[in-house]
Amino acid sequence: MNTEPSLALEHCRPLRGSQHLLDPGQASALLGSLPGWSIADTGVLRKDFAFASYAATLLFVNTVAWLAERENHHPDLEVGYGRVRVSYSTHDVGGLSRNDFICAAHVEALAGT
Repeated sequence: MNTEPSLALEHCRPLRGSQHLLDPGQASALLGSLPGWSIADTGVLRKDFAFASYAATLLFVNTVAWLAERENHHPDLEVGYGRVRVSYSTHDVGGLSRNDFICAAHVEALAGT
């Protein structure tokens, strides 16, 4: 399943314009290296994470926020007691870019899943 293990070693770079938009085949190929992640009908890369406590949930959210600041690529986060949905899309390219998959790989490494 790990077709692209280097994603977690990469860092985001500034992307602007539709030339950086991944086509469905490229996105699908990158998705293969991210267990449990999916591409929603809305074209957003996302995954749901579960936690045993509220404190663990918030620790995860704050660490994802730190990663987002480091990479200058910010996900949408939906937070509830014991659960977080992380969603990525690159607004400056109009859909999914490699940066979305790089950040998802960083989140995977953080979650240890």
